[in-house]
Amino acid sequence: MTTPDVRPVDGEADLLHWRYVHNLVVPPCALALAEVRERARRNHLEIALLDGEPIGCSTVRPPASATARDAAAATVIARVLPAHRGRGLGAHLYERGLRHALALGARTVETFVLEAAADGLRFAARRGFTEVERYPLTSAPDARTEVHLRLATPGDGSAGGGA
Repeated sequence: MTTPDVRPVDGEADLLHWRYVHNLVVPPCALALAEVRERARRNHLEIALLDGEPIGCSTVRPPASATARDAAAATVIARVLPAHRGRGLGAHLYERGLRHALALGARTVETFVLEAAADGLRFAARRGFTEVERYPLTSAPDARTEVHLRLATPGDGSAGGGA
């Protein structure tokens, strides 16, 4: 198998690829292209391509301003299409995102996983994330639940197996 090309989103084609993966992995939170463009202005987005086809993506939401409640918290989310899981790509995307979050000054790292995504919850748990809260997604017509998780020691979050 060819090694995936993982890089920051750059340009319209990458935005479309990022959106494609995001919307397949998290259908209750599907985004319009305009929403992806807005996220790209606020967050660090990366795309993973295999032979030019999108197979994964990630988001790093930087720590908020110093006046915010969780000022030093960044969010790192890695998404991999089901057919490409279990080969280390999720771990690679997550570790890249974690390094980026720490470089931005994050003292706490959080992530969000759909409650129904057992593989995503296991992936997060293997990396030291623990549950903070669960809440229904108001945007989801079928009232799915999202799980908010926090990494206790961000510098130690790269341990564990790939998903």
